[in-house]
Amino acid sequence: MSLNSLFKNLAPDEFVSTWRSPSNIAFVKYWGKKGHQIPANPSLSMTLKECYTETKVTFKKADALNVDLKLDGVSSEKFATKISNYLKTLEELPWLNQVSFSIETSNTFPHGTGIASSASGLSAFALCLTDYLYKLSGEEKNNLFYIRASNLARLASGSACRSVYGGFTTWGECSLAESSDKYATPFEVHPELKHLKDSVVVVSGEEKNVSSTAGHGRMSDHPFAAARFVQAKDNFDIMARALKSGDIEEMGRVLESEALSLHAMMLTSPEAYTLLKPNTLAAIEMIWSFRRETKLPLYFTLDAGPNLHLIYPDVFENKIKTFISHELSSLSQKIIHDEKGEGPLKC
Repeated sequence: MSLNSLFKNLAPDEFVSTWRSPSNIAFVKYWGKKGHQIPANPSLSMTLKECYTETKVTFKKADALNVDLKLDGVSSEKFATKISNYLKTLEELPWLNQVSFSIETSNTFPHGTGIASSASGLSAFALCLTDYLYKLSGEEKNNLFYIRASNLARLASGSACRSVYGGFTTWGECSLAESSDKYATPFEVHPELKHLKDSVVVVSGEEKNVSSTAGHGRMSDHPFAAARFVQAKDNFDIMARALKSGDIEEMGRVLESEALSLHAMMLTSPEAYTLLKPNTLAAIEMIWSFRRETKLPLYFTLDAGPNLHLIYPDVFENKIKTFISHELSSLSQKIIHDEKGEGPLKC
């Protein structure tokens, strides 16, 4: 009996899965690929709590693959096509061409602005899909569930594989034996760094003019790509040691270096572009000045967008939030106070 015939006989007529999955912020950036969704360098990230996507997927038997997607209650052909194209790449699951996917999804933060909505959205979808695969196989959920979900998320969006876990995660082969190119792995940090805060300064809520997918593609002929990959691998080792030892100053130094290196690669690309805004640069100057004057451990990072993530220990929360409110609010459209989260939640 063929896999498609087996699916027709065993699959329920309808199955519903809902997951809430968070975004993550990379402390060491992944920017550039080799092969099919394999990172050119290892990355390390912190999963967030308040910036998340909630996705409900209704799976139904059908004569052909069909995807209907609503983002915040509005039909989106663009994202439905993206999901459909992704599903067609999963050659090991050929019976997906006999499934209708009805997807309802929403974010707690602006989409397409560099707060990794693809990480939260596609990890949420991958978790729903993994739920469905376990339903079809009849397997009990075990430790492999999240590894499988992380692998499926990676095939949709690299950074999405890291959102399948809470806390800190690594992705990409490196000096850590347990880290893999094919899925993310939880990473334990020093107790003093287990309660880091992340206040997101939303400088612009507009969708960025160069997507992350396009940005990764531009690394293939970048004159500084090889040097960047070496830098990222070195920074990964330094960051991992700093997080393990609780050295927040070293963590912060690498954190900011990685953010600026990421955007330097954009500025020096053969097709040069920038995602930074004037208020992004103004905010960075104010953060540096605040740190010099107060000696408080407030550091920034940026994803592929103009919006700043301010990373700091919870013990300094009141003083730093006062600075953000008084000094940075005028440069932003919105402030999202977030923190390290515990990972996805099945709803």
